[in-house]
Amino acid sequence: QVQLVESGGGLVQAGGSLRLSCAASGRTFSNVVMGWFRQAPGQEREFVGVSKWNGDMTYYSDSVKGRFTISRDNAKNTVYLQMNSLKPDDTAVYYCAASIYWRSATYYDKNRYEYWGQGTQVTVSS
Repeated sequence: QVQLVESGGGLVQAGGSLRLSCAASGRTFSNVVMGWFRQAPGQEREFVGVSKWNGDMTYYSDSVKGRFTISRDNAKNTVYLQMNSLKPDDTAVYYCAASIYWRSATYYDKNRYEYWGQGTQVTVSS
């Protein structure tokens, strides 16, 4: 079992920055693939990015590439999502997710993650 708790959401103006945190417990963190997803009202939950194992590889959706960065501190069992140059379209509930498997072909698929946090709201005003 893996327990996940997100924090760091809030209200920010367009062009601003936020850093989300996701603290994990219950399993050796370096053996867990950590993903970030988001869900806007009335929309499907969509992939934002993923950090593989020790963070040596990260992948991002095209919509956030170059603006968002995932990092992880395995000593603290925490993964971060640094969000810069935020846009109103980034407004959503952000979720971290965990999987004990690395799936190179489907890491963007929310159904491939076994564990989820409760989500944290990010609102970007124009």
